[in-house]
Amino acid sequence: MSTQLESEPSAGVSSLVGGIIQDLRQLLVQQMTLFQVEVKNDVRRTIEACIPIILGAFVLLVAAVTLAVALSYLLCWLWPTLPLWGGFGIVGACATLAGVALILIGKSKFDTFNPLPEKSLEGLKENMQWKTKM
Repeated sequence: MSTQLESEPSAGVSSLVGGIIQDLRQLLVQQMTLFQVEVKNDVRRTIEACIPIILGAFVLLVAAVTLAVALSYLLCWLWPTLPLWGGFGIVGACATLAGVALILIGKSKFDTFNPLPEKSLEGLKENMQWKTKM
């Protein structure tokens, strides 16, 4: 009888350890999948935040060239004592403010989230700590 008792616990322990290893493997696969999904979401958010910045830079360039020329001459025509460089300076400053506003909108979108996958990395870190304690 004692030999039967020794063989049964060893078989139970090996199946238990095998189950733990299988569960650990499954947990790590799920962590990696979560990490992948989180990275994809963060890339999407990053692209969404970059769009206003790129548009702001493009608008800033177009505004600086087109409006600076047209409105500078208009200011000089409306205010004859204003030198030409003064007209260009006023118009350039206004276009710069519009572009900076668009860039700040994009930056504020970046500030609403962290592009690094914190949740997945934290869960993976906890799982690795649990694994090393075993």
